[in-house]
Amino acid sequence: MRRNYLKLFVIFSVAILLSSSIYIQNGDCQSQKNFLWRVQSKVNTIYVLGSLHFSKKEIYPLHQNIEKAFDQSEFLVVEANVNDIKKVDIQKLAERALYPANDTLEKHLSVETYEWVKKETSGLGIPIELINKQKPWFLSMTLVALESLKLGFDPNYGIDKYFLSKAEGKKKILELESLDYQIDLLSHFSDKEQELFLIYTLKDLNIMEQELDKLTQAWTTGDTKGMESILTRSVSEDKRLSPIFEKLIYERNRKMVSKIEDLLRTKETYFVIVGAGHLVGNRGIIEILKGKGYFVEQL
Repeated sequence: MRRNYLKLFVIFSVAILLSSSIYIQNGDCQSQKNFLWRVQSKVNTIYVLGSLHFSKKEIYPLHQNIEKAFDQSEFLVVEANVNDIKKVDIQKLAERALYPANDTLEKHLSVETYEWVKKETSGLGIPIELINKQKPWFLSMTLVALESLKLGFDPNYGIDKYFLSKAEGKKKILELESLDYQIDLLSHFSDKEQELFLIYTLKDLNIMEQELDKLTQAWTTGDTKGMESILTRSVSEDKRLSPIFEKLIYERNRKMVSKIEDLLRTKETYFVIVGAGHLVGNRGIIEILKGKGYFVEQL
């Protein structure tokens, strides 16, 4: 049972790093473009699309510019191939995500946070015995996944999932990171960082529905200013989140840009999909690419 439980959540939880504690605020929908960019070097052109990892079927069909860019590309490039779950070592994941036999979540949280966890999980119908074995980072993923599903936002309708299924057997699929890399990143946070991560997840559970709706609206209209608030709201409320943001967002942005540059040096066409929050702001992938001299255009 434990193995099946982990397998379920690694499929649609771990790859939603941005969704666990940070959501969209009202944005200025100044653009009716897509969350799609064309990036050109001297020798190549690639497309970069921002993804919503959880969505509703009503978001489809996607705009023809997005579908056309995908059709014109020879490769699909994602953060992590969530369809290739067999690559994940379930035993290794269990060691990173769950406490060993004599350890529990209660021992790693303040009394106030633990009581909050019990209250919220009770409302979701989750037995405390199951929750008490999860480490805070994994519990954050679990809570977001369950609440999203409850609200009708399904990982099976996620943008990256859609294109991974569409590319299967037709296009070569590459990864900028991997599920193992993302799991390793989260599981190496200190207890203090994990508790803070969990606190912000708990705070946002009650406003998830309206926030996810705003997120979808921002994505649909190409509203980069609205999307940027994903990266600024929580950290502006509590500066203790800055080191977490640095690791989860900005450090990963720099590493992904380096790999995107490798693609721009080739002559094949790539359709790159990353979480939409990675593309916005002064430290986002789009501005980094512009700063390196590439021609970048939102479509």
